[in-house]
Amino acid sequence: MVWGGISPRLRTPLYHVVGNLTGVRYQNEILQPLVVPALQAIGPRAILQDDNAPSHRSAAVNTFIQQARVNGMLWPANSPDLNPIEHMWDERCRRVQQHHPPPANLGQLLQWRQQEWSGVPRAFICNLIHSMRQRCVECLAHYGGHTRY
Repeated sequence: MVWGGISPRLRTPLYHVVGNLTGVRYQNEILQPLVVPALQAIGPRAILQDDNAPSHRSAAVNTFIQQARVNGMLWPANSPDLNPIEHMWDERCRRVQQHHPPPANLGQLLQWRQQEWSGVPRAFICNLIHSMRQRCVECLAHYGGHTRY
C-alpha cells in the first residue's frame, strides 16, 4: 500500500506503507512528516481530504489534527468516494503499466511508482482538484449514485 497527497501547488512523495496502518502510525509516519508540512506550504486555506479509514479516524489522529490545527474535511460514513486522489492513483498505475515491463521485484515496482507519481503533469492534478465542485453537483443530482466521475 502507498500513501500520497496532491494539491494544485504540490504533491507529497509517495510513502510505502509496510504492514497495517494504525492511527498511531498514520500520525507518526504520514501526518507529522508529510501532511502537516505540505498543508503549511499551501497556506491557511489548505484542507486535508482523506477518507473514513479506521486509521484516519482514530482518537489519536483526531487529537493530533486538532492540536496541529489541520483543516479537515469530514465525509459521511456511507458516502461516494469523490476524492480526486483516486483518479491520480489510476493515472499513476496506467503510467507504470505503459512505460515499464512487469517489475522484477518490489523495490523496482516502488521505484517506478514514485517515478510515475512524480511524472504526472501538474495540469492533470489541477484539473482533478478543480473538478470537485462539479463532482459534488453531479453526485447530488444522482442522489449519491453512479456519476461519470
